[in-house]
Order: sequence, then structure tokens, then C-alpha cells
Amino acid sequence: MSDETIDEILNGSFRFYQKRKGYRFSLDSLLLAHFISLNNIKNAVELGCGNGVVTMILAVSFPNVNFTGVEIQKDLADLAKKNVHLNSVEDNVAILMANAAKISNYFPAQSMDAVYFNPPYRKLNSGRINPDAEKAIARHEIKGSLTIFLKAAQYLLKPSGKLFAIYPAKRMVELISKLRGINIEPKRLKLVFSDYTTSAEFVLMEARKEAREELLIEQSLHVYQDKNIYTPEMKAIFRELSGLQGDVGG
Repeated sequence: MSDETIDEILNGSFRFYQKRKGYRFSLDSLLLAHFISLNNIKNAVELGCGNGVVTMILAVSFPNVNFTGVEIQKDLADLAKKNVHLNSVEDNVAILMANAAKISNYFPAQSMDAVYFNPPYRKLNSGRINPDAEKAIARHEIKGSLTIFLKAAQYLLKPSGKLFAIYPAKRMVELISKLRGINIEPKRLKLVFSDYTTSAEFVLMEARKEAREELLIEQSLHVYQDKNIYTPEMKAIFRELSGLQGDVGG
């Protein structure tokens, strides 16, 4: 039996190879894809692209953008390359197996108009490390941390270049502090709640390199209105990502 599956998402709009027992993308990838807006962007890079879900969605939505997905794990980078062909986005997507901590070995400085990422959320000293190495690296700051990804983004982005990220809400202060520490200013923020009774779970952030201080806090998103029942807002996000009509930004 193959250790890979082929899964359809968004009403069959996309198909993806995933590891049967390894890292598998989750809802936060779709939330990030919907939040990102790449109008008037030529070159964009995803740091830690996994099997390429976010980049594949964006590549169809923004066919005039040149995308590069950077992934440190060989097996995931190989899956992402297969997914590029499976979703017919070879014309504007390249996958590179590379270490974000050594990003200057692969790209010139200030060569990107946009950088986006869904980084490992958990510090090494927090929670049980998954025995599956692929899952552990994707979830814990073993080979990629927020600091590494932000330093890479600061190197890659042109002045006024855009950064997009999703991160745990409880670490939002850390995200904002580190962004401002490298002269990338938060410009747009959306909090994501699991339902109407819980604390915020994620923060979606758009920031801009060398920009002035001004932050737009958008209306919050609630994923579920009842157990396993999506809110109308969440259903609308799925429809927009499935329809892929113009700008799918939040």
C-alpha cells in the first residue's frame, strides 16, 4: 500500500498528494490562502511550503505572479513538486528544497514583492514532540522558527514588500514585536476564533517592509457556529476559494 493519499479539497478544485501518516495540511492553510492578496505583485515566495497547498491555491488565483515554495524537508518538497503538476501550475510555480536560515544562498537580497508563511507554532520546550519526524519539524521550532522566517523575509522583501502570516493568537505580541524589530510594520490583522465561546486561536497578519505605523483590525472570523457546523462566513471563504474569481484576499 502506498504511503501517500490523493485528496480533493474545495469541491474538487484542487487535488493533493499527502503522506498517509506524515504531515497533512489543516484548515489554517486555507485561512492563510484566503487572507493573502497579491494584486500588483510579480514575485512571491512561501517559506516552509509543506506539500504546497497555499501556493497552489494562490497560483491559480494570481496566474501572473511567479511563485517559489521553499521547503526544508525533502519528502515534503518532493510532494509539493508532484502537486505542482497535479494541479497544472507549472507555468508560475517552482519548488525549492532549501533552508530558510540560509536563504541568501538561494535568492538575491530584496528580490521578492511578497513573502508568506505558516510557520511551526510550538517552541521546543512546549508540549510533546511528535515521534513522527515530519510532523515534529512542521509543528515545533526544530529546523524553522518565527525568528528564522522573519529574518529570511526581511532579506527577501523589497522596500514596501508585503509579508503574510498565520500564527497562534497567544503569541501575537511576539509576532508584532519581532516584525517591528526588523522594520516590517503590521498593517492588517484578523483574529480567528474556533467558535463564539472560545478565546482567539489564530491571528492572520499582513505587514509591510519599511512602512508607516497604521494598523487595520478587521472583523474577526469564527470558524464554527455549532459542533462541526461551519459559520456562514467560513462557508463563504470555501466558496470563494473554490470559485477562484479575482482577488480572494480577506
